[in-house]
Amino acid sequence: MSEAVSTDLDAVVVGAGFSGLYMLHRLRDTLGMSALVIETADDVGGTWYWNRYPGARCDSESYFYSFSDRLSEDLLEEWTWTERFAGQPEILRYLQTVAERFDLRRDIRFGTTVTAASWDEDAGRWQVDTDAGDRLTARFLITAVGCLSTTNLPEFPGRDSFRGPTFHTGLWPHEGVDFTGQRVAVIGTGATGVQLIPEVAEQAAHVTVFQRTPNYDIAGGNHPVTPEFDRRIKDEYRAIWARTRDTAFGFPYDVAERTALSVPEDERREIFEEAWAQGGFRLGTTFNDLLLDADANETAAEFLRSKIRERVDDPEVAEMLAPKDHPFFTKRPPLENGYYETYNRENVTLVDARRTPIEEITPTGVRTADGEYEVDAIVYATGFDAMTGTLFRLNITGRDGLGLADKWAGGPRTYLGIASRGFPNLFMLTGPQSPSVLSNMVVSIEQHVDWVADCLRHLREQGVEQIEPVAEAEDGWVAHHDEVTDATLLPRANSWWVGANIPGKHRSLYPYVGGVGVYRGICDDVAAKGYEGFALSGAGATAAV
Repeated sequence: MSEAVSTDLDAVVVGAGFSGLYMLHRLRDTLGMSALVIETADDVGGTWYWNRYPGARCDSESYFYSFSDRLSEDLLEEWTWTERFAGQPEILRYLQTVAERFDLRRDIRFGTTVTAASWDEDAGRWQVDTDAGDRLTARFLITAVGCLSTTNLPEFPGRDSFRGPTFHTGLWPHEGVDFTGQRVAVIGTGATGVQLIPEVAEQAAHVTVFQRTPNYDIAGGNHPVTPEFDRRIKDEYRAIWARTRDTAFGFPYDVAERTALSVPEDERREIFEEAWAQGGFRLGTTFNDLLLDADANETAAEFLRSKIRERVDDPEVAEMLAPKDHPFFTKRPPLENGYYETYNRENVTLVDARRTPIEEITPTGVRTADGEYEVDAIVYATGFDAMTGTLFRLNITGRDGLGLADKWAGGPRTYLGIASRGFPNLFMLTGPQSPSVLSNMVVSIEQHVDWVADCLRHLREQGVEQIEPVAEAEDGWVAHHDEVTDATLLPRANSWWVGANIPGKHRSLYPYVGGVGVYRGICDDVAAKGYEGFALSGAGATAAV
């Protein structure tokens, strides 16, 4: 850590992943503002710095899981992805290249954690404290902490008694782990488990998988990127990114204008099969009512269950892996590459942790109601305290001593998912009640960063010192967010999207589901109307709008 210093800045940014790096570039190189990024890790990368487990890769296609020409046309032309869905090492190298290209590291303080951030009403500035003893002051505080950055480690009885090594997928050792010849327990079958389990099974003597809730895992169809494909993408990049900004989920393919029950069963099956063969999330674009109508959704759900039954040899295991308690896409559907075939291996055992829950972790393994499974190592693929976990750890305190965690005790209350009343000059990149994890993250990140940068330019040009949502705008956004949510099937599942994986966490849909293009239009309209819904105060401000 660096020596304790006192620094006065235009902006403090927390986090050096995709959003923090782009935000620093816009603040420093576009706006000419003084800015400092605070990052707990020892290098850039955000989630791609920490999540180094075997099989870790993005589930958005690489060519649009990267910055557009708004950052650099030269980098777009020079960088070539090697796989359709890039692995963690390649994504990390990409972000390191971005940091080097724009000389960003000189304004990032690594190995440092924000311990508190409080609004100083008299000074009109944020005071940011770190574990290095720093007291930074800044006019603006911008959180770029990511939606999946605080790990969730369930409090299993006896968890600390296990005598062997334990690992969490979100905090994987940088030197890697050798499971050769070992008996390994993997707890959790969400996205990280789905990626990790096939890799561990190739190495370990035996893998015991503890599954509480099966998911609708979609064929990823990962493959190397050919030179011809790379050239075509680069030639069409502007058009591709224009599409991502206008579609519902930030992918450059549109949802079909038809309902699932409007076509005969055999035709519907053909449509699903074609999307399955293409791989990725195209299955969710086959019909426009899969998230709106339960009967329509069931057609996709049963198609996916049939695919599981086709690929898993043991019918009992196949039924354990086939979800039946929630609609398709109401939990985050992982992309898989050989996951289901893994259960055909003799060295893999699937345990139904809903029928026989984990009772305790023992010194030698995992005990359920059926008995103890002795293992040499345990991997917790148990996910994250999504959306709000890391924000709350920053101990943000706004006007009149109001804590962000206290204000949001009954669920997030934001305006546009980017600001919250009572916290002047605070901007949250991809915060709750914005599209964030229900979209291609990089598309949402660019939109948020660009919107914030344009807002800061406007404030400077108008001589405005402070910006904060008005009560009516915040109430209206929360009501709109809830109305859009209730029109979908998403509340029907106990997913991390609704905070169900964290005991005591308020249950509500945390991301905005109204669509990336719709959301962008709303934000652009707010800006065009002089930042309607915000109170602007200071020398150049006229009144609340």
